[in-house]
Amino acid sequence: MPSVLVVDDQDQVRHLIKETLEQAGYEVEEARNGKEGLERYRTKSADLVIMDILMPEQDGLEGIITLRREFPDARVIAMTGGCESIGVLNFLDIATMLGATRTLHKPFELKVLLDTVAAEVMN
Repeated sequence: MPSVLVVDDQDQVRHLIKETLEQAGYEVEEARNGKEGLERYRTKSADLVIMDILMPEQDGLEGIITLRREFPDARVIAMTGGCESIGVLNFLDIATMLGATRTLHKPFELKVLLDTVAAEVMN
């Protein structure tokens, strides 16, 4: 059973993703921010990390940088809502440049989540 670590500061979003993935047969762990997510990954790695970008403690961009530096083979799906950007680049573009293998723009349909996770786990 593939394992997924969901890192998001919004309880409702995190729980919805966890419930959806568990119903689809994934083993899911949760973390509330990038710092907690990295601690959990260091303790027990996952086949895939779904990382929100804008979070307290440690944001997702910093989390992706640290995760990929310590675990170069880590697979990360970055997600964020709205049209957050720095200059002409949005945060999801930046996340991809930093090592995210796929991205999701919130809000997303649960089928899109499942398809994206399946595609990444099978890769």
